[in-house]
Amino acid sequence: MTRLPIVSGRECVRALEKAGFYTKHQKGSHIIMRRDDPFAQTVVPNHRSLRLGMLRKIISQAGLSVERFNALLKD
Repeated sequence: MTRLPIVSGRECVRALEKAGFYTKHQKGSHIIMRRDDPFAQTVVPNHRSLRLGMLRKIISQAGLSVERFNALLKD
C-alpha cells in the first residue's frame, strides 16, 4: 500500500484541480470541489494539515487512487 503524504488543504485542492476538479463554492473553511465528467464531488477542509483518514476519504470520493493522487501532488 502506498503511503499518504501529509498535505494542507490548499495542496489537496491544487492536486484535485489537476485531476479536472473545480471549486464550486466555499463555506467557511470548507471548499466544495466538483468534477462534471465523470461526476464526483468532495469537500476539502482548508486546514494546515489534513488527517490521513480525511485525506483517504477525499481521494476515495474523488475516484482517484493513492498512487494517482501522489503523482498529481508531484506534478
